[in-house]
Amino acid sequence: MKFAYGTTNKGKIESMKRMLEGLNIKLLPLDEKFKRFEILEEGNSPLENARIKATEYYKILKKPVFSCDSGLYIDGLQEDRQPGLNIRRVDGNELTDEEMLDYYSNLVDELGGKVLARYKNAIYLIVDEEHHYYHDKEDISVYFFLVNKPHHKTVTGFPLNSLTVDIKSGKYYFDLSEKEKIKNNGIRKGFREFFKTVLAKQAQISSLNSQ
Repeated sequence: MKFAYGTTNKGKIESMKRMLEGLNIKLLPLDEKFKRFEILEEGNSPLENARIKATEYYKILKKPVFSCDSGLYIDGLQEDRQPGLNIRRVDGNELTDEEMLDYYSNLVDELGGKVLARYKNAIYLIVDEEHHYYHDKEDISVYFFLVNKPHHKTVTGFPLNSLTVDIKSGKYYFDLSEKEKIKNNGIRKGFREFFKTVLAKQAQISSLNSQ
């Protein structure tokens, strides 16, 4: 089954492709014109923002599409300073990758140089106007350490990966082997199970419609 992924972030597209590898799914990237397409994300949760984005993309594409959203929560940080849904936005300003790296490095430094953090993730998928699927449970949340000293490697679109340390191994994310990344990637199973459920339900619907 083909799904458009509602993002122009190439890093996110490649990451999702790796997670869904082996499933009967083909991810369709958005046209370049969507790089100038702005969606006002006014939701109060990652799931609500994912729904808003998926709905707007579906209105234009008129084909199956899904969007994801995340909120970042850092242990020990007072609530009014939590990034939450505004991971890139600080004091009303949208940060570049480099600015994000500097900001969060300094923030973690304030908290002692190493803190437990979590991405609360959500996904919202629209097959057609009648069939919507969504998920935001713990099995697609990510727990990790943020540190104040960035790894020398960076990837466009994922600046915080340079400050991310795997909880199990104690290694920087960029120092993990591909095998370790897959093994330690708890959300991979959660996203795969979500899409397996969608495929099974859509197959059932198609079967009933063909009778």
